[in-house]
Amino acid sequence: MSKGTLFIISAPSGAGKTSLVKALLENTDNIKVSISHTTRQPRPGEVDGVHYHFVMENDFLDMLTQNLFLEHAQIYDHYYGTSQQWLREQLNAGTDIILEIDWQGAEQVRRLMPDAMGIFILPPSRLALEERLRERGKDSEEVIAKRLQGAIDEISHYVEFDYLVVNDDFEQARSDLQTIVYSQRLAQLVQSSKLERLLIELLN
Repeated sequence: MSKGTLFIISAPSGAGKTSLVKALLENTDNIKVSISHTTRQPRPGEVDGVHYHFVMENDFLDMLTQNLFLEHAQIYDHYYGTSQQWLREQLNAGTDIILEIDWQGAEQVRRLMPDAMGIFILPPSRLALEERLRERGKDSEEVIAKRLQGAIDEISHYVEFDYLVVNDDFEQARSDLQTIVYSQRLAQLVQSSKLERLLIELLN
């Protein structure tokens, strides 16, 4: 059985990454999104094991000491991490995995898993990005300005990724993501494992 591919998907806040990944999962077979461990409390509607694995800080730090995370980060007062064992089990079973992380997390993962494919999602313009950040309707001008600057800093790392997808027309962007997944499944290294018996027959 051929291994699955790890797809790292990153984007600035407001680019629509979460909605695109959700649509990709609904329209593509044999692909899952990695569920991170976190020490923060569940928000209304969040389910343990579906949105995150919610753990106590002491348990998280124990896992960190045992080197059980592929990547981890501390964001404000909470920890987030990706289970290395679960991820490798899924990939070894031939399942493609999506890992939604920022550029710093992506950098950590690529060091350990250089075969991972990086996809960066861009907004169609700076104006569109600012409008999307304002559409939330709950942030002050100061917060919006900070989020916009953070988004620009994130975008500056686009060169570290293998693919760029512009989320202007949503359906086109979803189709572009799906095309990347399908094209990777047709790569020679992936196909040669799947088609081993056929190749032996043809060559003999």
